[in-house]
This record gives sequence, structure tokens and C-alpha cells, in this order.
Amino acid sequence: MNIRAAVCALCLATGALPGSAKEPVRAQHGMVVAQEPLAADVGLAVLKNGGNAIDAAVAVGFALAVTHPSAGNIGGGGFLLVRLANGQTAFFDFREEAPAKATRDMYIGPDGKATEDSIYGWRSSGVPGSVAGFDLAAKKFGSRPWRQLLEPAIQLARDGFPVSKTLAESLQEEKHLATDPESKRIFLHNGSYFHPGDTLKQPELAATLERIARDRSNGFYEGETARRLAEAMKAHGGLITENDLKNYRVKERAPLTGTYEGYDILTAPPPSAGGVGLLQIVGILAGTHYQTDGPDSPKAVHWEAEAMRRFYADRSEYLGDPDYYNVPLKMLLDPGYLARRRASIDPDHATPSDLVEPGLPKAMAAHIDIRESTETTHFNVVDQQGNAVAVTYTLNNSYGNGITVPGLGFLLNDEMDDFSAQPGVPNMFGMVGGDANAIEPGKRPLSSMTPTIVTKDGKLVMAVGAPGGSRITTGVTEVMLNVLDFHLNAQDAVDLPRFHNQWKPDYLNLQRGFNPQSAKILEQMGYRIQPTGGVARVELIVDNNGTLEGGTESRLNGKAAGY
Repeated sequence: MNIRAAVCALCLATGALPGSAKEPVRAQHGMVVAQEPLAADVGLAVLKNGGNAIDAAVAVGFALAVTHPSAGNIGGGGFLLVRLANGQTAFFDFREEAPAKATRDMYIGPDGKATEDSIYGWRSSGVPGSVAGFDLAAKKFGSRPWRQLLEPAIQLARDGFPVSKTLAESLQEEKHLATDPESKRIFLHNGSYFHPGDTLKQPELAATLERIARDRSNGFYEGETARRLAEAMKAHGGLITENDLKNYRVKERAPLTGTYEGYDILTAPPPSAGGVGLLQIVGILAGTHYQTDGPDSPKAVHWEAEAMRRFYADRSEYLGDPDYYNVPLKMLLDPGYLARRRASIDPDHATPSDLVEPGLPKAMAAHIDIRESTETTHFNVVDQQGNAVAVTYTLNNSYGNGITVPGLGFLLNDEMDDFSAQPGVPNMFGMVGGDANAIEPGKRPLSSMTPTIVTKDGKLVMAVGAPGGSRITTGVTEVMLNVLDFHLNAQDAVDLPRFHNQWKPDYLNLQRGFNPQSAKILEQMGYRIQPTGGVARVELIVDNNGTLEGGTESRLNGKAAGY
């Protein structure tokens, strides 16, 4: 069939895109968008009381550790991206690290196969980075006293907060919490479960936060908290020691930068693959006029999906921790290279993934494992001065490995699972991992987290990011393009059904609510369609000529709070 004719007929038949039933939150002075309402309100209160965007981000990060235990954390790690109104930028990598006792084959069983020890149990945890990350960001750019930023989280943990319907359902669904006595006692009400409106108190976590409020990051990486964590690790066969905690350092990296159609993009560098992916996708799309038939049209989806397919092929080979592996960033983002990738796209037909290979010379191959949990969280903050912060941090799986440290009240990450546990052998997801993301002491695992800030002519345009595992890159890129190319408001940009193509397995995932007529045409173009419940969970702030617009997933429990 003539695909272009079908596309035009579809556009005439459908008219405008299906809009969101929810208007974006608008504000003039400052805004916080987060995935849990109480934490968003904490950040907004900091802004109203004279704090800047970095102050509010730190307060939100600690509040989420109390109110959003599935992903908010002090037992995990992540990335924090800053862009000040004066143009100064910074990127804080506080990703978890492999402990000093970690070994390359530590998760290989006697039968030569990978075990589940990288997901469950005390050996699955990397050295947490969140506390150190927030502390350094506050020291560099914050303006309020440290204790003020932690006090709301301490109060929420000590006095408790009402359990939402979303949290109650989440706690009941996570069966692995019941396997740990502390987690069962704190989060499952000793097996009787929390119901909406019940009060969740976490006194042990409050005491841990008090030590951090008093001694900053030393209150976590040294002293009582470090000693008790190390003792619990030793007692249960874990690897993290007091020296691992004392030696942990945040890494300040240069943000990854790029341009697209007159916009300047600031995003996450390796060990995130997300920023590379975002810049590769928009670099391939540049000049294709993919957007002429509108968002979620077959033409737009086809070009975006093919760009995604080629990025994920490259991701499988070339990305890892830059402190341990020479990531070929310049080659991956070279305009000539992206032009060759663009030229390989058939405008009317899907390219079978078996015919798409990583595009650099074979000598660059490293076979990165791309499995990742979807349980992460993201928040954005913009203040009255125009300073912007985008933060993505995680425990990896929902509630991490499900273990709460006795007497300390916080959940542990299972971030060691983001390494390639068995290089060269397909994992349980069918993905091949290898040396660039193999386990080494002190190394940080590859991530898809993609906190991103966009500007134009020196002025803020948006701050955006998401949880969602390997789908983070595609979700963030699509929402960004929904604003830049399709000129949607913040809420419509987030609510428009998304799609995902990650090369292998060779499926085009379409989010529920996707236009069925577009889906039918895409099938005729050669795509294998697979429905999905969601593609990342994107949180967005757009600066629309001085008015801030907040967009958060309407189907979920997030909140945009502004004044």
C-alpha cells in the first residue's frame, strides 16, 4: 500500500490529537513536580520560604525517602543535574558503587549459571550514594541551612503521614517485603497491611535522618549509621564495609550537551546511557520532517522508532562506566555518523532488528547488558530566579532488595543487578552482557536515567526526566519532542500515549490509549506491535514565556505544585 497516502487520510480522519482531560498546573514564581504529593509540597514550601531550586530538590529527595519508599531513598543512588539562571551547569553522579569485595563472577553459581543473588539478599547492594549526592549539591549551590532541608523528612518519619491508596496498594503488591523481618514490621504492619488513611511512622528512619541533619553526609558514611550498616552486612553475608562507606565519593561530571533545531540540550553523561540515547535519537531525526503529520501519526512514530532501534543497538555495545571503559562519545554523537544511521532508515517500512547492527567499527564492541528495573523516581524543580534542577534516583527494583537495615529504617538497593553478572552469556531477559559493564570493585553500573534540561537563547525551556528502566530514554525523548516539535502544553505532552522500540526483542511497544488507526498502519509497515501499560513515567516543567507549566502522569499519583 501507499503508506504516505494512508498517513494523510488518517490525519484528515482523526484531526487533532486526543487531548488530556487535565490542564497543566501553572505558576509564576516556582514549581516542583514529583511523583509523590507530600514530597512535592515539601519542596514548594522551601521555595516559598526563600530557598532556591537546589535547596528544594534536596528537601524533596529526603522527603521521598520517607513517603515514597518504593524508589525514594537514602539507601540507593542517582543523578542530579543543575542549570543555574546565569548559565552555570553541574552534574552530580551519586550512582551506587560495587563494594571493594565485589568480584566479576560473584553471582555465578556452581552450575556456571547466574544466580538471583544480584536481585535478592544482602549481597545485591551497591554502596549507596544519595546522601553524599544531596550533601555536595547543597554545599555547592544551596542557600538554606542543611538542617532546615531535612526537618520536613524527619517530621514525616517521626510523626508519620497518611498512607495513600497508591502506597497501600504498592505495599500489598510487593511480596518480597514479607521475607525480611524489619521490612515486614515497618512496611507491612507485621502482616496486617496498611490501608488508605492509616498512619505510617518510621522512628528508626527518623533517627537516621537526625544523624544526617546533625553531621551532614558524615552522619551516614561514618559513625553509628555506617557501623550498624556494616555490622548488619557482615552478619548476613553482605559485602559493604565501613571502609566502603567512608571512601564513597560523588563524581562531578560535565553534563552531556547537544543541540536540536535551535534548542540547547543539557543531559546525563555516562555512566548513564540515557543522555547519549536522547542526543542520538534527536540527531537522527534532525532534518527528516518526521513531525509534519502530527504526534502519534504513523510517520512520526516510524521515524522515532527507527532512531530508537539504532540507538539501542549502539547501547548494547559501546556504553559503560567512563572511569573503567573508554566510551566512544565523540564517535557516537558525530553528525556524520548520525547521518549514516539516518540514511539507513526506509521511510515506508520498519527495519527488522536482525538487520540493524551497532554502527561503529567491530573493534569497539563490548556487549553491554541493558536490563533495568522500572522502579525509579524523578523530580524537577524550577525557582523564581530561573534556576532548574532535574533529579533521577533509584533503589533499582521496587523497594530495592526488600531489606530494611535493622535499627536504621531505610531500604537497601539491589543495584548490583545492573552490572553484567555473566559477561558474554544471555541473561534471563535474553540480553547479552560483557566486559564494559562487568563487575569491578568501585565501578558504577550502566543506567538509563536521563535527567534533562533544555534552553533556547540562554533561557530555560524545560526540565524533564522519568523512571522506567530501559524505557526512560524513549519516554523522556518523546515528551521533550512533544513540546519542542508538536508544541503541546506540559500536561498534554506527558499524557499523550507513548511508544518504545529497544532493538531487541524486535517489538514496537504501544502504550494503552494509542491511536488504533495508527497502530494498524504501523503493522502494515512491518512493525510487530506489543501493547504495554506504560513507557516510563515522565515528569515535566515547561517555562512558557515566564509562566511555568507542570505536567505529571494523570493516571498516577504525582503532583505539580507551584506558586
